[in-house]
Amino acid sequence: MLFGLIDRVTSASSLKTGLDESVARSRSIADRVAKATLQNSDGFSLEAKNGQTAVANANPINVEDEMVGLADEQMRFLATSRLLEKTYQNLRTAIKGTI
Repeated sequence: MLFGLIDRVTSASSLKTGLDESVARSRSIADRVAKATLQNSDGFSLEAKNGQTAVANANPINVEDEMVGLADEQMRFLATSRLLEKTYQNLRTAIKGTI
C-alpha cells in the first residue's frame, strides 16, 4: 500500500508535531497564569502551624509577560494550522489530478 506517502511528499508530519508542541506550550502558560492568579502554586490555601496562611511562591510570575507569550503562541498555532491545511489541500489537488 502507500504507507508513509504523505510524510515523503509533504511536510505534514512536522507541521502536526509543531501543532502538538504549540498546544503543550499553551497549556504550560495557562498553568502558570492560573497558579499566579491563585497566589499559591497548588491552588489550595493551607494554614501554617502558627495560624498564618502559607507563603506563595518566592518566584512571582509576571502575568503580563505570560499573556504576551500566549498571544504569540496562538499566532504560531494559527499560522501552522493554516500551513497544514494548505498542505492537505495541495495533496488532495495532486491526487485528483486537477489544477
